[in-house]
Amino acid sequence: MEFFRIKRDIPFMRYALIFNVISAVTFLIAVASLSTKGLNFGVDFTGGTVMEVNYAQAPDVNKIRDSMTKLGFADAAVQNFGTSRDVLIRLPVKQGLTSAQLSEQVMAELRKDNATVQMRRVEFVGPQVGSELIENGALALLFVSLGIVAYLALRFEWKFGVAAIIANLHDVVIILGFFSIFQWEFSLTVLAAVLAILGYSVNESVVVFDRIRENFRKMRKANVVTIIDNAITRTMSRTIITHGCTQLMVTSMLFFGGETLHYFALALTIGILFGIYSSVLVASPIVMWLRVSREDLVKPEKKTEIGAAI
Repeated sequence: MEFFRIKRDIPFMRYALIFNVISAVTFLIAVASLSTKGLNFGVDFTGGTVMEVNYAQAPDVNKIRDSMTKLGFADAAVQNFGTSRDVLIRLPVKQGLTSAQLSEQVMAELRKDNATVQMRRVEFVGPQVGSELIENGALALLFVSLGIVAYLALRFEWKFGVAAIIANLHDVVIILGFFSIFQWEFSLTVLAAVLAILGYSVNESVVVFDRIRENFRKMRKANVVTIIDNAITRTMSRTIITHGCTQLMVTSMLFFGGETLHYFALALTIGILFGIYSSVLVASPIVMWLRVSREDLVKPEKKTEIGAAI
């Protein structure tokens, strides 16, 4: 499906060095921020108190957040849990207060606005659990990355696998860099968005790589630069339609999904934008610089002998 067709190939590879210098600078800024400021980990990672409360009628979640802010928990995570009358509250660790004391303060503040609120459960998430989540998240990123390299190496050629993993890790580091620079809360939902972007970005890379392989078979007299420019240009309509529709859905979550989905949608938005950029303007030039050739993708046909003795 195409909404438009570009008649002339756009010379993307002519500006490949400029695009990759921009990527390298952005990447280094992200790494520098991660090294100096680190991530603002949420309760899921750092430990804290998790409370589940119940109301007789569906409460206003924003009022509950305001109540938590009055208690000094501006970063408290408040969301509906199960039904519209059940609310889950995640609070960071507060020095000098136990979970029991903290829950009493929270319930006293909540009852000022609604006397029907009832405590369902209180749990303390220790920092040990948080460190395990960080380790498991890092392992998940590692295994996904290795799987992507193996898949692309088997489907195409090892040069494509190397190019794709560099581009995809570039996306991951930049997403983390944004969360580090602006100190947005990094939670399990954001980690899920990062893992989703890895798969989403590699899908775009596969589409471009598949067209490059097809061009090597069709455009036998063309050079590598022309083949890659044509592949990117011919997939632009599909890229705009696919990513545009996806971003419409993510944008609706960003603006109408509430605070619970805000950083999840924000991470997806950053990932989608940089995923397009890296798949087209980072991965493809790396394939070109690795000297991919027709022989890498199009295997010569074996000639059969005719007239062999019977």
